[in-house]
Amino acid sequence: MILFSNPRTRRRRLAVAAAAAGLLATLLTAQPAAATPDPGDGPVAEKGVSERTRAEVREALADGEIPGQDEIVHSDNIEHLAHVPKDALQGTNSDLAFQGRYAFAGNYDGFTIYDIGNPKAPRTVAQVLCPGSQNDVSVSGDLLFLSTDSSRSDSSCNSTTQPATEKSSWEGMKVFDISDKTNPKYVAAVETACGSHTHSLVPERKNVYIYVSSYSPNATYPDCQPPHDGISVIKVPRKAPEKAAVVGFPVLFPGEGPDGGGNPGSPTNPGVSKTTGCHDITVLPGKDLAAGACMGDGILFSIADPEHPKVIDQVQDNVNFAFWHSATFNQKANKVVFTDELGGGGAATCNAATGPDRGADGIYDIVGKGDKRKLVFRSYFKIPRHQADTENCVAHNGSLIPVKGRDIMVQAWYQGGISVWDFTDSAKPKEIAYFDRGPLSTDTLKSGGSWSAYYYNGHIYSNEIARGFDILRINDKRTAPARWVHMRELNVQTQPDYFD
Repeated sequence: MILFSNPRTRRRRLAVAAAAAGLLATLLTAQPAAATPDPGDGPVAEKGVSERTRAEVREALADGEIPGQDEIVHSDNIEHLAHVPKDALQGTNSDLAFQGRYAFAGNYDGFTIYDIGNPKAPRTVAQVLCPGSQNDVSVSGDLLFLSTDSSRSDSSCNSTTQPATEKSSWEGMKVFDISDKTNPKYVAAVETACGSHTHSLVPERKNVYIYVSSYSPNATYPDCQPPHDGISVIKVPRKAPEKAAVVGFPVLFPGEGPDGGGNPGSPTNPGVSKTTGCHDITVLPGKDLAAGACMGDGILFSIADPEHPKVIDQVQDNVNFAFWHSATFNQKANKVVFTDELGGGGAATCNAATGPDRGADGIYDIVGKGDKRKLVFRSYFKIPRHQADTENCVAHNGSLIPVKGRDIMVQAWYQGGISVWDFTDSAKPKEIAYFDRGPLSTDTLKSGGSWSAYYYNGHIYSNEIARGFDILRINDKRTAPARWVHMRELNVQTQPDYFD
């Protein structure tokens, strides 16, 4: 592990580390291995587009239909407070977590800790070099958890990419001690089947349980064999994190066949991902509930016994959903918003050709009680602005804005920017604010835009894939009551009871 902290000493440390190991240049540019060919798991890349597409983009720019390259546009009720460009970690920016005055930003090359005590002037506290896509990050107390979902030569932060066909390859969960925010220490690693694409915490006083989402098994992968029809559960003792271990692999999709009872995908359901695990899970510990976005399926399950979660309901949308990506409960836990990552996050799907119902959010009401609860579809939501065909754009990570009596969410849409929308009426969602940048390129399709956009203690924080870290403020009477809600810690996939 290489740590970058005080900017005044960064150059000296880089030089020392490079001289000692001879690996720095390689590590800083390391890309995810091809062994896990999953949507959303690739590096920032460029894709060629046709001359016709380039001409259409130029015409849209000239007509003012889309903002200019890198131009910022936003609704009147959004204020852009700060932007921190990428520094030592030049990989793809990914997820965010929060604790006190700190934001923790994942990056395919490691993670960064920002001091956000002054949202107009955020300060970089530490940068940790520890490559391994996609470095999904969360925090609990003095511990930070980091997902690795690309095959590595070992579990260290000096590892290199290695094919998943080799038994010695490693993927899974890393644990850091962050009691000193300026000097995080790597304390444990737990290998999990098929790695850890994302993870979700179920924290208790003495232990932290981690639900590890991973998928895409292959018979040639020794540590990722089909069927892969469940999730890994890790138990981490807070006072002895080095004893972290997998304590179970609950099957969420029991059934016949090589992949269990999940969605069979194409060709049975053309254009739909086959379910071979979950992509992301959001837990609501206060209600003993969780919602899973699992490739071709959306599920609702009970976590009353955190080591043995139990599925309550399972739904599919074989018309408009291609890849169930993430989930968000409303505060009353009588709704779930599921996102569809059509095109794996690397395609231009916010256009007229794709339409308003694909690459969108699906809003589901939760009806009934106890184990008889059901997910009932109500409507779709998609940003109402078409993006250029050189912009990757699709529904991605977001969080609630805690307003009592209303269901309001802020959400990232990659190069579609950031949207704030109200789904209090499940059948009639509407956007109430937005922030957007023009395309990274008007000639090629480059991956960029907001990976995660979350509300935390009065502000919106966004980790921008290619450009850096943004802080916004929304000034709107509909969201104003949220300013009085302050959290000591926030992992969006461990959803709090804001008002209980």
